Amino acid sequence: MTTSKPKELLGVPPEIQSRLEKAGLRRTLATRAVLGLFLVRPAGGLTHAQALASLTARGLDINRVTLYRLLDRLAGCGVLQRQADDARTWRFSLALPEPDAVEEGALPRFECDACHRQFRLTDASEPTRAVTHDLFAALARLGHHGERVDVSIHGTCAGCAEPVA
Repeated sequence: MTTSKPKELLGVPPEIQSRLEKAGLRRTLATRAVLGLFLVRPAGGLTHAQALASLTARGLDINRVTLYRLLDRLAGCGVLQRQADDARTWRFSLALPEPDAVEEGALPRFECDACHRQFRLTDASEPTRAVTHDLFAALARLGHHGERVDVSIHGTCAGCAEPVA
């Protein structure tokens, strides 16, 4: 008996493919379409309404509740990340490949409140990374298992900032 590997989604990075498989997510038309939205704009965040409008404009008739559940599942398995903006609206964006957060400490990120692009702060100091390591250690001492730390700084990126006169 031969076993066949499921067809890979075209253009889907292997780490995303792996996360989908581990989570047992089916590769429905909706899943492929939603992944396509975020793969073409990895740095920008979309609200549920923006994602729905974009999918509808591409001719996909998807129920809004189905879309919200799918976005939530994709965030739950680490394919997307979900953050609340200043208006407390959830924004979803493609999750960046993370180093092992427990070993290296989570990298903070900067999110522009104007364009909602995100930038990982790779130059974060060692003490900053050590704080996240300390948080995981404190949780472990209490018998908990932390999986990720999300540190987000909000402001206006250089591209959106008004030129200084």
